[in-house]
Amino acid sequence: MAFPGPRVLVVGSGIAGLGAAQKLCSHRAAPHLRVLEATAGAGGRIRSERCFGGVVELGAHWIHGPSQDNPVFRLAAEFGLLGEKELSEENQLVDTGGHVALPSMIWSSSGTSVSLELMTEMARLFYGLIERTREFLNESETPMASVGEFLKKEISQQVASWTEDDEDTRKRKLAILNTFFNIECCVSGTHSMDLVALAPFGEYTVLPGLDCILAGGYQGLTDRILASLPKDTIVFDKPVKTIHWNGSFQEAAFPGETFPVLVECEDGARLPAHHVIVTVPLGFLKEHQDTFFEPPLPAKKAEAIKKLGFGTNNKIFLEFEEPFWEPDCQFIQVVWEDTSPLQDTALSLQDTWFKKLIGFLVQPPFESSHVLCGFIAGLESEFMETLSDEEVLLSLTQVLRRVTGNPQLPAAKSMRRSQWHSAPYTRGSYSYVAVGSTGDDLDLMAQPLPEDGTGTQFQVLFAGEATHRTFYSTTHGALLSGWREADRLISLWDSQVEQSRPRL
Repeated sequence: MAFPGPRVLVVGSGIAGLGAAQKLCSHRAAPHLRVLEATAGAGGRIRSERCFGGVVELGAHWIHGPSQDNPVFRLAAEFGLLGEKELSEENQLVDTGGHVALPSMIWSSSGTSVSLELMTEMARLFYGLIERTREFLNESETPMASVGEFLKKEISQQVASWTEDDEDTRKRKLAILNTFFNIECCVSGTHSMDLVALAPFGEYTVLPGLDCILAGGYQGLTDRILASLPKDTIVFDKPVKTIHWNGSFQEAAFPGETFPVLVECEDGARLPAHHVIVTVPLGFLKEHQDTFFEPPLPAKKAEAIKKLGFGTNNKIFLEFEEPFWEPDCQFIQVVWEDTSPLQDTALSLQDTWFKKLIGFLVQPPFESSHVLCGFIAGLESEFMETLSDEEVLLSLTQVLRRVTGNPQLPAAKSMRRSQWHSAPYTRGSYSYVAVGSTGDDLDLMAQPLPEDGTGTQFQVLFAGEATHRTFYSTTHGALLSGWREADRLISLWDSQVEQSRPRL
């Protein structure tokens, strides 16, 4: 007896959706597979763009932990997208602990440089405390709810021991520590470390390897996966309105067939399916979950979507005629001397948004231009999205003139920025485990529907970085989650084939 091929729809063509589609295409379900993408292009939060005579990454920037346990690294290597250095065993064995490397240059808001010695001392203190957060992993009760509260309590005790420092040194140390808080906000994709839950923080797993970039653009990876799919697998500009599940749907195009799921698109199209893999970002689900599923999601899953964190981390690229930084400079850190992690500032975003900027990454040399990439997270990042290009460029020109102490520093000749919070099908950058949520909520996100075992199995499945308990917020977590859901379906189909075989 021939096993009838099920119809599968994948919603979203980020790396989770593409990974699921690629794996499913190796199975008999391939002729009945479609990927529905709301926008005009594939890749999701991986978005490389050609500008300034080179390639900039508006989305995912690095392969985090590029070593053999990282599927994104293995795929990039298989596709020939990495250089000799990135592929070297030496590079794969580096243990960064997931911490950002120390900067090449440190500028302060007073126009003076900050000593690397002082920066190193504060980095050792800050990242030592970050490591200590692992002590609370799996604790049923913690002394405080958030990572931010823990860090501030410990730092307050440290300040009391700085008895040999003068007042200016103490202030400068706190200003440097404030910069590390802002860096950690970028890493975690949050507005404040006070929003990040302490107990599950250590569950996030860092893979070995020195973070690396794909010289030709990260999107080269998703483009290669896309090219491996059968023609017309992906339907672009096809936003989904509602996923109707646990039903019995019939469509004229499939006479005599009944389907448990019907995907209703914004353009009125109605697409029946046996299985739907939902790979949309958590930010989109937070905004649309009430109308995106019919019947509504089970209460526990709906609650997990609400409780988990999803923040914004944006980039601002500035192009200059000539570099004003040293030739071997890789990262310029900016320290605002009037800031402290121990003080709450209630100033308006209009006047202070740029103080959340952690500094500038020097981009690899482009054809005829020199480019810096600034990183900024949180509400300040979202406020930046509401400003015009001219306003952002003016603010950052003033910042650079101030921190370099050079009021005549030429303005950047052009800029490009990401605006992930404004993107309607994303609504932010990536997930974190917020106060009030745990790793169990990430597992709940991954649970297929229906949960009670009634009706057709695995009608609606979920993939994406916010469904991976230990690799959330990463491209490798997203890819693994897509493979996980594809494997879930393949195992189901294989067992059905096995059960349908006649017994001798």
